[in-house]
Amino acid sequence: METIKQLLTKTANTNNRRRLANRFFYLALMIELILMIVEKSEVHFPYESYVFRITFVITFLAVIITDHENREWALIAAVWIFTFACYRLTGRNELLRFATFVMAAKNINLGKTMKVMFWTCCIGFFVIALLSVTGIYGNISLMADFGRDDDQAPELRYTIGFGHPNTLWGCVYALMLMWMWIYGSKAKWWHFVVITVANLGLFKVTASRTSMMIGMFTILLAVIVRYLPWLCTKKYPYILTVLVTPVLCVAFSIWAACNGHIPRYLGATPYQRFVTTLDELLNNRILYLYRANDRHPGSIESWKLFSDRNSIDYFDMGWVRLFYWYGIIPTAIICALVIVLIYLCYKRKDAWTLIVVLSLSIYTVIEATFVSEYFGRNLLLPVLGVYFGALFERKMLTDVEKK
Repeated sequence: METIKQLLTKTANTNNRRRLANRFFYLALMIELILMIVEKSEVHFPYESYVFRITFVITFLAVIITDHENREWALIAAVWIFTFACYRLTGRNELLRFATFVMAAKNINLGKTMKVMFWTCCIGFFVIALLSVTGIYGNISLMADFGRDDDQAPELRYTIGFGHPNTLWGCVYALMLMWMWIYGSKAKWWHFVVITVANLGLFKVTASRTSMMIGMFTILLAVIVRYLPWLCTKKYPYILTVLVTPVLCVAFSIWAACNGHIPRYLGATPYQRFVTTLDELLNNRILYLYRANDRHPGSIESWKLFSDRNSIDYFDMGWVRLFYWYGIIPTAIICALVIVLIYLCYKRKDAWTLIVVLSLSIYTVIEATFVSEYFGRNLLLPVLGVYFGALFERKMLTDVEKK
């Protein structure tokens, strides 16, 4: 009788600790989401670093009070030691914060979390747009030279309160990915027509050409998965995704970092002219890896096994930014985690998460929206936490548990 009583008491304590840990997680998530939404607007908030510290402490407490097996504690300790060492070397604490956030997500309701993120972002982005179009706060358009015309003529593109047209498109793109993950499996045909029209309309407003093509590609994948669900049971889509990300995405990024010195200045050979032509199609993204300033940020010579405190520049091409900001070894580990996540998607026949992984990875080749200090931007972090937590507990996540 005493043994049964002790077991019930232990179970009750475990459940109470889990509930408390989840409350800590949601508190940190909401703070980070609100901070990310503010950052997307034209509002300047100078105390971000203090908020980051607060949310780190909250998620750290969530991890500490959660029950873990001994081998999990050993892995948690190793991750904290490694990411703390990266922080000390680079001065950037994102890897430490992101890893702790992922570990704190172990026992959350994933479907509920994704819906919270989706609707919070919907409301926040709507408020930004509303304030802009009503003239209360934020510019509705931007007239500037975006480096896309030979005559360097100013170009009119709309921002609707988000500061830059690419930022506007990135926000809508994130909403589209979250919508697909949450509602895609039950979506009607006209839902896909609506988001296709919205994607094309957004292109007319922002003139973000490459982003529009990625959006159309993502919608096509969603339609295929929705109406050919048997593909989810095959291994080939998952293998192809691994070949694209991280393999081809990283290979192209390495190639770009090696050739950033060529565009505009070298054109004696067909290969050099090809690099310049490709760079023009990518709006000088390859050029700026080398010629943004005298430090040549992003170029292959700026990469190190572990980055340093001088690697502080911002540029497009997110995979290159990972190597530049954090170093070759940390980025290689990130690539390995992407492969593990794709493997878990295969084991669960989860093609919707696979679509998000593939689309985000391709988008991150040209843009660095999701490589930032704000983990409110990365919609895959809660998925990582739940899926990896299930992996260590040797259980598979069913659709009922996921949704």
